Amino acid sequence: MTAHDQMRAMLDQLMGTGRNGENNKFQVKYSDPKVCKSFLMACCPHEILSSTRMDLGECPQIHDLALRADFEAAQKKKDHFYDIDAMEHLQSFIADCDRRTEQAKLRLAETQEELSAEVAAKANSVHVLAEEIGKKLAKAEQLGEEGFVDESMKLMSEIDDLRKKKTDAEQEYRNSMPASSYQQQKLRVCEVCSAYLGIHDNDRRLADHFGGKLHLGFIKIREKLTDLEVNIDERRKEKRESMMDRDRHREREREERERDYRCDNRGRGGGGHNGGGGHNGGNGYNGGGHNGGGGGHNGGGGLGYRDRDRERERERRDRDRRRSRSRSRGKRARRSRSNSRNRRSHSRRSGSNDRKR
Repeated sequence: MTAHDQMRAMLDQLMGTGRNGENNKFQVKYSDPKVCKSFLMACCPHEILSSTRMDLGECPQIHDLALRADFEAAQKKKDHFYDIDAMEHLQSFIADCDRRTEQAKLRLAETQEELSAEVAAKANSVHVLAEEIGKKLAKAEQLGEEGFVDESMKLMSEIDDLRKKKTDAEQEYRNSMPASSYQQQKLRVCEVCSAYLGIHDNDRRLADHFGGKLHLGFIKIREKLTDLEVNIDERRKEKRESMMDRDRHREREREERERDYRCDNRGRGGGGHNGGGGHNGGNGYNGGGHNGGGGGHNGGGGLGYRDRDRERERERRDRDRRRSRSRSRGKRARRSRSNSRNRRSHSRRSGSNDRKR
């Protein structure tokens, strides 16, 4: 991405699709079903895990920073409940990852040599200490890059203590099994990102794993899912109530439009001789008689829906016939003028030939 494209993306993210009066390149609004709701909530796995070992490729739905800016501005005025859609998406994704983790554990159990309960407990102790060292080392490096030197040095001192404990645990594990078996790499599956970790991995390799984009991305996704699940029952209840209120509002608006339409029709059709306001109308002396209110044979209800539609259809056909006749007359006139010009040209050529002879 060029510097110009980066600046354009930043402006889109800040100002939305209405920047400089332009429309967004996808020609859709943030509320369109084709727009990724997880992306609007900044938690789409396709975006978070891009360029990693578990890159999911391009998201099948639309990702646009300008649409996210539009959504964030609109969310301040009205609750769209997109967090529910994002939570359901993340639940499905994490459930699939957890299934892959369990399958990887089963494959390791089938391929690796089975250890006794005592040896397995010692190996697990080594794994736990190694993972803790890797996490603290990655955190210390991050704090050092951010300028928190004192906190980073404090973590490094804790890492030194953990390394001593790990050395003692490795010695106990080595003494509990034959040398030939100890040299074999004992693997375990990371509970967060499903990656394989070895019991003989050094601190640098573990720090790269726990501070890597894949592991941190899964941590971000799982933490976001946990936050969204906190009040999910209340949010779903609020969404149902909001949808019911919206349906009731639309129903009231529809009834008001129909009532206004009926009133307009009654007003336009009520002036006839036998209508609602006529000589023998509903308010007259014979209001309930044969020629009473606006619902009589010649009453003031005006044309009904079907009659009005038929009238409009007839008018449309009449206009089409008039246009067709006008075009036909125009074609005949142009054809007549063309024929007359051809006859004059032919007569001039004939006269010229006669003079030459």
